[in-house]
Amino acid sequence: MKLINQPSDLGGRNRKVCLAIGMFDGVHLGHQQVLRQAIEQSHQHEALSVAITFDRHPATVIAPDKVPALLQTRNQRLRAIESLGVDAALVIRFDKSFCSKPGELFIREMATDFGSIRSISVGANFTFGHRRDGNVELLRILGQALDFRVYGLKAVAIDGKPVSSTRIRIAVREGKLDTAGQMLGRTFAIQGNIVRGDGRGRELGFPTANLATCGLALPPNGVYAAHARLGLTTYRAVLNIGFRPTIPEPNPKPQVEAHLLDFDDDIYGQLIELELIEWLRDEQRFSSADELAMQIKHDIKNARSLF
Repeated sequence: MKLINQPSDLGGRNRKVCLAIGMFDGVHLGHQQVLRQAIEQSHQHEALSVAITFDRHPATVIAPDKVPALLQTRNQRLRAIESLGVDAALVIRFDKSFCSKPGELFIREMATDFGSIRSISVGANFTFGHRRDGNVELLRILGQALDFRVYGLKAVAIDGKPVSSTRIRIAVREGKLDTAGQMLGRTFAIQGNIVRGDGRGRELGFPTANLATCGLALPPNGVYAAHARLGLTTYRAVLNIGFRPTIPEPNPKPQVEAHLLDFDDDIYGQLIELELIEWLRDEQRFSSADELAMQIKHDIKNARSLF
């Protein structure tokens, strides 16, 4: 999949494109339906399928105090879009200037810059433009004027309720990872860069990779069995999320740290993705570091039995 910053990056004049537009946080089953519609249309029109998404959640600019915890990093989101077979992704910088652009102007600019839009696929409740002045009905009006088809796709439902990023966030927050996975169409995973911790894990005999996860949706505090993807290699891991209550700290902060089994390389600064396999136990306070170390050994034994 080709990543582009502007339509002209596709190359060629009047290149035919079929667009799918959305934030696509989670790239869940509903998003996948929208993206696959664009792919299907691109095959019919001998065009390129292009996902149009944003570099940050719109709420970051529109309502900074209401920014939701994201289900994916941008890297994860783009990789999930690519896995569906989309030809290219246009990542738009969502800033105050873009936020003030009327919806009609945005679509007309896309039509001019791409050259030949053959279709636009979105969710049925999709809104866009300054103060959300654009919707599927406006897209259809513009489609008649600019000669493209519009597909406003009804939400996918599970258990009689629409699949949405909000619903998945709630499931993750409540620890209902199987439910979240159903709606995502894959196992929930956390991605982040590995940062230096305080070395307490190594002191206990279990070195950990500490993840930077600011702004991401996380499950409840506790210990989980996980698959850790590092580059092209996958390792078994035990993941701890929480405040490490056994270790005295004046101002404890939430930690996301993974012990990779049978692994002890220096991986600071690298990107790691943790696919949560199963919850093992709640976070606990132990009476001593030795007692904590014994429990970690037990956690590792339990995790190995799951793999």
